[in-house]
Amino acid sequence: MTISVFDLFTIGIGPSSSHTVGPMRAAAAFVADLSARHQLEAVQDIRVELHGSLAATGRGHGTPGAVLLGLEGELPDRIDPGAGAARLQQITASGTLRLGGTYEVPWSNDRMIWSPHDRSLQHPNAVTFTAYTAPGGDSIRDRWYSVGGGFIRRHGDHRTPGASASVPFPFATTAQLLTYCASEQATIGDIARHNERALHSPDEIRDRLQLVRETMDATIERGLRATGVLPGGLNVPRRAADLYRRAHEDDGRPSLTDRLGIFAMAVNEENAAGGRVVTAPTNGAAGVIPAVLRVALEEHCAEGDGRVVAETFLLTAGAIGSIITQRASISGAEVGCQGEVGSACAMAAAGLTAVRGGTAQQIENAAEIAIEHHLGMTCDPIGGLVQIPCIERNGMAAVKAVYASRIALLGNGTHRITLDQVIETMRQTGADMNTKYKETSTGGLAVNAVDC
Repeated sequence: MTISVFDLFTIGIGPSSSHTVGPMRAAAAFVADLSARHQLEAVQDIRVELHGSLAATGRGHGTPGAVLLGLEGELPDRIDPGAGAARLQQITASGTLRLGGTYEVPWSNDRMIWSPHDRSLQHPNAVTFTAYTAPGGDSIRDRWYSVGGGFIRRHGDHRTPGASASVPFPFATTAQLLTYCASEQATIGDIARHNERALHSPDEIRDRLQLVRETMDATIERGLRATGVLPGGLNVPRRAADLYRRAHEDDGRPSLTDRLGIFAMAVNEENAAGGRVVTAPTNGAAGVIPAVLRVALEEHCAEGDGRVVAETFLLTAGAIGSIITQRASISGAEVGCQGEVGSACAMAAAGLTAVRGGTAQQIENAAEIAIEHHLGMTCDPIGGLVQIPCIERNGMAAVKAVYASRIALLGNGTHRITLDQVIETMRQTGADMNTKYKETSTGGLAVNAVDC
């Protein structure tokens, strides 16, 4: 099995892939299923129940609005963030929801039920939809899980979302991936590309990777221009634009460390404001890979458009992300922030090492170093908002990714601890981690810094 790079790098909106993007997709899937079964027009009323982490931090992550827009048929890669906000105001004012964008049913806030302490389900991010049909008809009930990175899974389906066996080189471990590299005398990026060609045409691969790159860079640029205060009530100011200006004034050109941190923060400020981002592999960790990719392009693209560099980076990063997703988790609600920012750091370190000419062993080493030093990282956002500590955390991880790459490239690829071992350790650590440190806002900074 393997997961396509285009399932890991998806274009959506902030502030959260698991609490915004995933619930929107689940709601849209529920309505699409009703329509396919010709049951949509029989619906007279609808109820939504948010469970576990979706209920605990859903308000701060925009989950209610995402669900409503999804029920109206909107999808995160297509919706305009501004238009979505305006439509939510219309729903509230009219008390009417348009299922699938066409069929009207009544809606009020009491139709959304919050169950933050219900964590006995298949995943801590769960949402249950119940549609009530005409008098005498049966209710239609369906439950979905938002399992991280915008991936969704229907109740009873235990398959890894996005995983496909219809590829020439399926892999779920680094050991398998490195074996392919040796037998085929290929790079990790080559193996990833071969797999993508079994799923997409060469032109589609090129165009979609270019779109991912352009979207990431556009998010950085918006973040470097935007000012003001982020929404949510914490009164957190946007800092990336001012930091970038001051770094230019102080040094002429900001240092590598400054650029990495500021680029990553710019992305995550955009995410926190509900803007357009790429899950990489999640929204909460969306700034790391764009920041490191931009630096890689600055290093290697004095001439040309940088297409080969960007493709090598993203395909290599995607291969590492596929392994982590299959063997552990990228969900903060499941394993803490080690699964979000830690995974992003490992993917970025791998991509940069590939661009810098590293061997498959050095790439694996870089990813291992990066994720090893995020083990045990909790997910305890203040107010359930992806602002503190999330924004700065992305900046720090971008810097760590470059250092991990540097250490790996100074060696010959030989190392004591493998990436597979570290990923398994992350899975075990996440399972052992107290629930209050896994995106519930009931522990850590979320309760010790409430006066912020």
